[in-house]
Amino acid sequence: MKAPRVTLDQWRTLQAVVDHGGFAQAAEVLHRSQSSVSYTVARMQEQLGVPLLRIEGRKAVLTEAGSVLLRRSRQLVKQASQLEDLAHHMEQGWEAEVRLVVDAAYPTLRLVRALTAFMPQSRGCRVRLREEVLSGVEEVLLEGAADLAISSLSIPGYLGSALSEVEFVAVAHPDHPLHRLQRTLVAADLESQMQVVIRDTGRQQPRDVGWLGAEQRWTVGSLATAATFVGNGLGFAWLPCHLIGRELAEGLLKPLPLEEGSTHRPRFQLYADKDKPLGPATQILVELIKTFDSAPLDAPFAAPLPGA
Repeated sequence: MKAPRVTLDQWRTLQAVVDHGGFAQAAEVLHRSQSSVSYTVARMQEQLGVPLLRIEGRKAVLTEAGSVLLRRSRQLVKQASQLEDLAHHMEQGWEAEVRLVVDAAYPTLRLVRALTAFMPQSRGCRVRLREEVLSGVEEVLLEGAADLAISSLSIPGYLGSALSEVEFVAVAHPDHPLHRLQRTLVAADLESQMQVVIRDTGRQQPRDVGWLGAEQRWTVGSLATAATFVGNGLGFAWLPCHLIGRELAEGLLKPLPLEEGSTHRPRFQLYADKDKPLGPATQILVELIKTFDSAPLDAPFAAPLPGA
């Protein structure tokens, strides 16, 4: 790739000429001589081989080619300024990236709200979001591949900040044999039926969590797949209410009338990498996650405007 012939400073100079109405005005804004500004623009046109301005009376007006190039240059100059700002923030200890690993059962809407609020405060800091199931979250954190982790499991050696509970409910298709019994169900009723469970993504010591007494078990890779299976009559499962709210409301899924254990409510925790101090961007994201975790999922939400 050959080096560009025109510098960012030259593009900034052309922008100033157009935005402020002429060479003299641009020179005043840029704290340069008018002859220096004129020479810079003339040199640009020579280097590009394309006329950028034409003189109409006493005013410099963009040519068609100049208009196209100037429009594209604005984004280029903006990105360069953002890059310089990011370097400055990093020099002050501001992170370039925050790595967040989350159990897939945690409500995505809460994360969306927290990240939406984080964006205008991020100063260019990126967020790398990774979803795991059960012990998969713990492994990612222990491997040092995450700065923050949200899990319903207790992670040994870590002190987590308590987040909200997530309600799971035992459900099946309305025409499932368990619903046809038309009575309160006991554990023995479930043992002969197909249970759909979510695969633990951990590799070291994958865990089985919840009631697993069914003789037949299908293991799937995601909660969404489990909900699809159960919604089509393939077994029963404990699924998070926030994921299947529409299906429950429309009668596509129906809670099992269990004598006990029809629901369970694991409490999630927010963990941080204990081997390094939290940077300023990570601290902001932590507080936003806590704030939006405590808000009801059906509460109205307005995304903040950039720079607000």
